[in-house]
Amino acid sequence: MVADTERLTEALLAGDEPPPFAVIEHPEPRPIVLVCDHASNRVPIVLDNLGLTQAHLERHIAWDIGAGAVTRLLSERLSANAVLGGYSRLVIDLNRDLEDPTAFPAISDGVLVSGNLGLSVEARAWRARALFKPYHEAVSRVSGARCERDSCPVFVAIHSFTPTLHGVARPWHFGILWDKDPRLAVPLLAALRTHRDLVVGDNEPYSGRHPADFTIDHHAEPRGFAHVGIEIRQDLIADSDGQQRIAMLLGDALAAVLGSEALYTPFVTGATEQRP
Repeated sequence: MVADTERLTEALLAGDEPPPFAVIEHPEPRPIVLVCDHASNRVPIVLDNLGLTQAHLERHIAWDIGAGAVTRLLSERLSANAVLGGYSRLVIDLNRDLEDPTAFPAISDGVLVSGNLGLSVEARAWRARALFKPYHEAVSRVSGARCERDSCPVFVAIHSFTPTLHGVARPWHFGILWDKDPRLAVPLLAALRTHRDLVVGDNEPYSGRHPADFTIDHHAEPRGFAHVGIEIRQDLIADSDGQQRIAMLLGDALAAVLGSEALYTPFVTGATEQRP
């Protein structure tokens, strides 16, 4: 485990390790940007798995299980450019403000992350320079490339959640997260709820109004992008068959609502909210 200050001036990632993010770009993309903050459970070699076992890193505490695969499938289905985080949320959570204590969690769902105990300001900055900053610069570049004078892209963040938390079952198959801009979330809720066998949460099991939702708050809301956070229950996308099935269902629902021209103009803050 790296602890000495001198090592913190070195590169966090070795030359043969993957980059801090992956970008999927299409030759003729639609004005839609997909992001997946927690696509990977990888930990930089120098951090020695943060003191955790491989079994810990396979759990939901390290990544959003299945979310990266669904994002890639949706990118193909919708011809949408996408940015995916390349390292575990336990190293640094790309969907948190850097001042948020949960950006470098010392404990997650009862598991002690010894490699995050007592992190210095310098150690946090080391990880932020190597992983957080490049990822968000890539999201800014990819989303900004789709902006024109009077138009902007739709912004969709893909996450997944555990079927149970602290012993409590979570009945939702999907959660649609949003705050002030209803243009995408409301019709998407309606489209998914046409499937009578689905339980679709409106800001459940998490809320788009929570300040921890950094990526959308930082990239989409200030620029007026129509946006939504989509949470998928992890047991539905734990294998390739489930990932294909859910990507098809979500892709159909998104395709049904993405034709509205109102989605591609900047949102005016203060517009009246609509709830389904």
